[in-house]
Formats: sequence, C-alpha cells, structure tokens
Amino acid sequence: MPVVSQPSTTLGYALFATRWLQAPLYFGLVAAQGVYVYKFFNELWNLILRCVTGQANETYVMLAVLKLVDVVMIANLLIMVIVGGYETFVSRIGLQGHRDQPEWLSHVNSNVLKVKLATAIVGISSVHLLQMFVDVHHTSQHSLLWGTVIHMAFIASAAILAYMSGPMAEHGDRAHKGHGPAPGQDGCGGGHCASTAVPAEFSTSVAAAQAPVPAQVQVPIPAQATGSYLSPSSYENSSSYETGAETRIRAARFPSRKQLEEFDEDHPRDFDREVLARLGKLDFVAARRNVVFVGPPGTGKTHLAVGLGVRACQAGHQVLFATAAQWAARLREARAAGRLAEELAALDSHPLLIVDEVGYTPFDADTAHLFFQLVAHRYERASLIVTGDRPLGRWDEIFGAAAPAMVDRLAHHAEIVRLEGDSYRMRRATSAWAE
Repeated sequence: MPVVSQPSTTLGYALFATRWLQAPLYFGLVAAQGVYVYKFFNELWNLILRCVTGQANETYVMLAVLKLVDVVMIANLLIMVIVGGYETFVSRIGLQGHRDQPEWLSHVNSNVLKVKLATAIVGISSVHLLQMFVDVHHTSQHSLLWGTVIHMAFIASAAILAYMSGPMAEHGDRAHKGHGPAPGQDGCGGGHCASTAVPAEFSTSVAAAQAPVPAQVQVPIPAQATGSYLSPSSYENSSSYETGAETRIRAARFPSRKQLEEFDEDHPRDFDREVLARLGKLDFVAARRNVVFVGPPGTGKTHLAVGLGVRACQAGHQVLFATAAQWAARLREARAAGRLAEELAALDSHPLLIVDEVGYTPFDADTAHLFFQLVAHRYERASLIVTGDRPLGRWDEIFGAAAPAMVDRLAHHAEIVRLEGDSYRMRRATSAWAE
C-alpha cells in the first residue's frame, strides 16, 4: 500500500474538520423553524377570531387553512434540511434503534436528500397554486400563468432529479455489493425451519467445520430459501434497485424472513413475553448489549433471532447472520490469510451480529480461541445475538478451556432468554401423521 505522508494526512484531517463550520447554519435553521411556529399559531388565532365573530366566509376559511398547510409543509422542509443535511454533511446523529427514527433517515444521503427536498418544494408550490385558484377572482391572469409555469418547472426539476438519482445510487450500491455478506446456512426456530446455500464468504472453509461434508461438494439452494431472497449470483445480476431496510435485510442474509409478530408465543412452555417485548424495542443494540436464546431444538430460537435482526435492519442497523460453523470457517479463513484483526475490525460496521446454532458442533481449541477473539473484540463495542441448545454453564462442552472467559464477556451485558418445550416441527409432523 502507498505510504501517506504525515503532512498530507494532517491537511486532509484539517480540511475534513471544516465541516463543523456548517453546524451554526443548521442551528440558524432551527431558529427559522421557531419563526414558522409563531407564524402558524398567529394565523390560527386570526382564523379562530374571524370565525367566532362571523367575519369569515368559506373562501377565507379555505385560504387560511391552505396558509396553515403551507407553513407546516415549509416547516417539514426545514426539518428535512436540518436533520438530513446535518447527518449527511456534518456528523452522524445517533438515532439508531430509536422508536421515532424517521424511515427516510435510515438511508439518508445527499442524493436522497435532494430528491426529497425537490418533492417537498413541489408540494409547497402546489399549495401556493391552489391558493391562487381558490382566490381566482382576486388573482390576475398574469399571476396565474406564471404560477402554473413555475409549478411545472418545479415538477420537471424533481422528475429529472429522481431519474438521475436512480442510476447514481445504483452505481454506489453495486460498488459496495462486493463487500456484502452472503446468506446463512440452515436455520430453524419457532416452529419454522428454513435452509439456504452456504454463502460465498463462508464456503471456502465451512467444510472444515463440518467434517462429514467434503470441501468440494456444492450444497444446493433449497426451494424454500429462494422464495424470499435471491441467491448471491442473481442478487448481483438483478436489475432491480432497492434502498433502505430491504437492502439491509438482503445484505444480512437471513435463512428466511421472519417477523417477531409471527412467533407462536403459546408453543414454548416457559417463555417470558415481556422480555421479548422489551427486546423488540432494540434498546439492547443502542446499548451494545447481547442477547442469548437458549433452548432445545424447535423452540423458536432462530425465529426470534431473525425477527430481531429484521427489525434492526428496519431501524437502520447493519446486521449479519450466520451459523456458528460458518462463523468458524470465516474466522479461520481470515486468520490463514493473515487478516484476522482486519476482519474483526471490518465487522464493527455491523452493530448486530447473529451467531446461530451454537452447540450443535463442538470446536477444537484453535477454533474456540477464534470465537473468543470475536466475542472479546465486540465486548462493550457492538451487539451479538447467540442461539444455542445448552446453557452458558455448559459451554465448556463446545469451546473447552476458552469457554469461561468467553461466557464472562458475553453474559456481562446480556439478556438470557430461556425457551422450554417440545420441538414445534415435531409437533406439526406428529399432528400431520395423526391426521
């Protein structure tokens, strides 16, 4: 890699720090929004007074309401510029996981912001034009003509911006697809079992983690998995462009798409529903805490993990899902290439990692040490969701001597959720056989 000189690096940081000069501008816009709040209530008070005193006819009421709508739309435009502009050009606002986070803010960038501002301006222009037509008897023909022309110019500008933003954003999306994670392997939970192919990122070494499967054997993609998601090759070649939550859900590579609302809460014999409601708010992600689901096969661990992961994607978080065997393969491959530290640092871009099916395959001492490094690296830095068939006190059966130190870090800031009951899949199979 080329060596960057210290002076040029310092100059670059200094130039980048000048973005903070824009911060007072956004606070000025906040003050302007306060002016619009005053204007709104002043107009509203005048409208109420004239209606009470009988001085307001239907035309006046309609025009006054349109003025109020106009003020609100301009205030909305200001919010978009203040929050979106500050987030895009100055510094990130830590709203991830907040229940009131606007959906558009989860994928805000300068391109999206321009289009949203253009459409907001079109809406404001529409209200102004409507005011002219409502009060047409007091509006000159010249004003109506130019008002219409200007409004059409705004529409054309917004259409051009929207048209240009598609190819530009798609180009940026393709540039990052090479770094995206691939789908997970088999995952079952909550009475719903889903399978998918071994992802490209994990396929190099996953056979080593699962001795019975030869390295050269290609695991087919079951039909169930392709129902919800594209395979990696079709995802790369897909002409459709997606942004926001759907892109993050695809990038997470869940075995299937599950919602927390779909979970059969009546199936587990021992299950704390209040804990699930609390976890569904995603406060644990913002607090960099962990979640561990423990229970026999078929009690819904994977379903709950995927459901929380999908909700985190919808809240603006980057999530990555894989089984324990696949994580082991990925970490071994990174260590063999001499880039384990870089791999762990790269995973920091994902506030939430999901490790599924811990305990189904015991690991040797070297692999257990790799898992310890993963857990230790993310300790108080980012969140983990882990699903397993045995309690943390028995993890020495899986990770050997590395288990105590690993459990100590994983459980220090963790919500341990225990699920008891028979397998949902076996119950369904028995019911079908009985019928």
